[in-house]
Amino acid sequence: MYSDLLANLNPEQREAVTLPPSNPQGQSQSALILAGAGSGKTRVLTTRIAWLIQTGQVSPIGVLAVTFTNKAAKEMMVRLSAMLPINTRGMWIGTFHGLCNRLLRAHHKEAGLPSTFQILDTQDQLSAIKRLLKGLKVDDEKYPPKQLQYFIAHAKERGQRARELSVGDDFQAKMAQLYEAYDAQCQREGVVDFAELLLRSYELLKHSEAIRTHYQERFRHILIDEFQDTNALQYAWLKLLSGHDAGQINVSGAGSSAVFAVGDDDQSIYAFRGADVENMRLYENQYHPMMVKLEQNYRSHGHILDTANFLISNNTDRLGKNLRTDAGHGEPVRIYDAPSDHAEAAWLVDEIRALVNSGIKRTEIALLYRSNAQSRIIEHALFSAAIPYRVYGGLRFFERAEIKHALAYLRLLENPNDDTSFSRVVNFPTRGIGARSIESVQDAARDQQSSLYLAASTLEGKSGAALSGFVRLVDHMREATRHNTLPETVEFVIQNSGLIQHYLSEREGQDRVENLQELINAATAFIAEEGYGQDAAAAMLPGENAPGVVEVSPLAAFLSHASLEAGDNQAQAGQDAVQLMTVHSAKGLEFTAVFITGLEEGLFPHENSINEHNGLEEERRLMYVAITRAKERLYLSHTQSRMLHGQVRYNMPSRFLEELPADSLKWLTPKVKDARWGGSSGSSSRTGSTWQDGYTRQRDYESNDFFDSGSENRQPAKQIGRVGSASTTVKRMASPPRGQYPFTIGQNVFHTKFGEGRVTGLEGNDTDARAQVNFKRHGVKWLQLSIAKLAAID
Repeated sequence: MYSDLLANLNPEQREAVTLPPSNPQGQSQSALILAGAGSGKTRVLTTRIAWLIQTGQVSPIGVLAVTFTNKAAKEMMVRLSAMLPINTRGMWIGTFHGLCNRLLRAHHKEAGLPSTFQILDTQDQLSAIKRLLKGLKVDDEKYPPKQLQYFIAHAKERGQRARELSVGDDFQAKMAQLYEAYDAQCQREGVVDFAELLLRSYELLKHSEAIRTHYQERFRHILIDEFQDTNALQYAWLKLLSGHDAGQINVSGAGSSAVFAVGDDDQSIYAFRGADVENMRLYENQYHPMMVKLEQNYRSHGHILDTANFLISNNTDRLGKNLRTDAGHGEPVRIYDAPSDHAEAAWLVDEIRALVNSGIKRTEIALLYRSNAQSRIIEHALFSAAIPYRVYGGLRFFERAEIKHALAYLRLLENPNDDTSFSRVVNFPTRGIGARSIESVQDAARDQQSSLYLAASTLEGKSGAALSGFVRLVDHMREATRHNTLPETVEFVIQNSGLIQHYLSEREGQDRVENLQELINAATAFIAEEGYGQDAAAAMLPGENAPGVVEVSPLAAFLSHASLEAGDNQAQAGQDAVQLMTVHSAKGLEFTAVFITGLEEGLFPHENSINEHNGLEEERRLMYVAITRAKERLYLSHTQSRMLHGQVRYNMPSRFLEELPADSLKWLTPKVKDARWGGSSGSSSRTGSTWQDGYTRQRDYESNDFFDSGSENRQPAKQIGRVGSASTTVKRMASPPRGQYPFTIGQNVFHTKFGEGRVTGLEGNDTDARAQVNFKRHGVKWLQLSIAKLAAID
């Protein structure tokens, strides 16, 4: 009778679907389905609902199923409709927020809400907070609206009202007061934000025994998808609804609902959003569920799964599972050690072309990176190679809001009469210039037939003062950068415009700050590629052009380049295009070929994880998620040098490379010995890396230095770079063959910014050639010879 439902399930899936919802004593029995990546968890969850209904154990209205996305909820209902002849429209299947909204609509009086209450999205909430601060005459620079927005959301996600917060200082006390005032304003206006939906719903169930009992008796089966992503309030809401809250915990399960939780603790990667992987351990201890592990993977080949299993086994306190497949070992995981980030991007282009030539569609190729800022150099390489691409779940580098803001300031330096750029940043970051002031300057510009910039200085009163202040800021930045290079100008503008400080106050602003810092790298790379001198001033002074010659300044050329790259090579809807995305955005997706780039200490794992509780374990789970996106081909890459914040940095390979099974790996470049993590980041047959110039350089991370393996008289090392806690030092190297470089070791040189120095090391070839210089005033620095214009001193 039920064979059709169970026909296409493997033994593990069938066991999970048919678990008895009660024990022999007739008491409800909960379950924990530990579902590995690609193991068919959605099929199991949906089939479980269909099986309960078809076997008569529950009616459709007695099921509550919670997902994390509307897309997943709709897919579940479509599958159910195909399995059973039922109308799923009345079923309680949806996201936490969607179901809480439904509950509050049905009981708005008891919840203290009007029947027509409205929901504030993120932008609406921010506008409401700004209006609150203005009405209370609160300094929004001291108490930034976005910071208050984060403060409120974080408190609500923990289930705390303002009066329940413990404040440690005057700032937090004021934030708590503003939180309480915000709640009062929302109550007056009959609106709720997203976090309020869940908190108000939780409070309704907690304080109304009649409503709580009604839903506990109605929903005898509660099913939850992606359980590892639940936060503290969502778990508390679940306990109330299922009859397992603090006042009702009954180990036997009597009087409670059967909870069917599906999740994977190895894929918990949203701690920054409040997700708490410990909820799975709490659930195991408090509900005593039956556990079924779904370990049969239907996505990836064996070498990819072995790589994922080996990596994640380094995490502690896991519930534990090992993915397996019947698809065979497949291709080994390929690892590439690039001399620079430019070389890494060029390698990506070559490999993508080879994959496409072999018949793999571009849409089946994904390039993953830990930080959004990494996409810039990859985008540029794809753009230059005319390979269509699409940034999944985000914007292309030059289309991101923070980059467009920075470019607008730069355009005003080049052309103050650019009204579009003026309008974009005149009040960003906010500087007290409201809509009325903007209208005034627009009217004045129209009357005077001038630009907004020129008209701004003619206004009087409060509006005129604020606008004149903005004009003075732009004038100051233009004058201060008059003789600066392009990278120096970009860095000065993003610092002095207030953009960095503004984004640092945001909940997730660090990503935007990294993008802004990457813009400095873009400027550095641009002047090298276009042949401008490294020391050439960004802007051109009046009268510098030769008579009859039209020459574009580096700044103007860079701005044109940014516009062209933002608007060109954009994949159209439905076009076959390579997919670019962060690892976080890749969760839930799968591709034939996956590249995981930037596997370096400080980048992946991210430097912030070092100082966070269980931060490295979260980073390792993130790497696990990235690996398990690949079906047939997986590529890992790291670089020996990477441009960060306008300077070349030398990073160690990621420790994750040491946690992978050697039998599943294929090194495309010679391996580098890495004693820091207790192994070696490459093939076991080598102890050093052979560079393009023929020299063998060994990395000794215990002593934290680089040295030439043939040098007998090594000099004390000097630190030259730092990314997080991963510092790199360089020792004096043996002299390379005469004539290979424009300088020799020991030669005195001059740099316009760093002054006089002595060459202490040389390495690399062509555009990757670098010189280590010990400057008298600035210490040891590595300089790329194709960019840095060093002059020999006789």
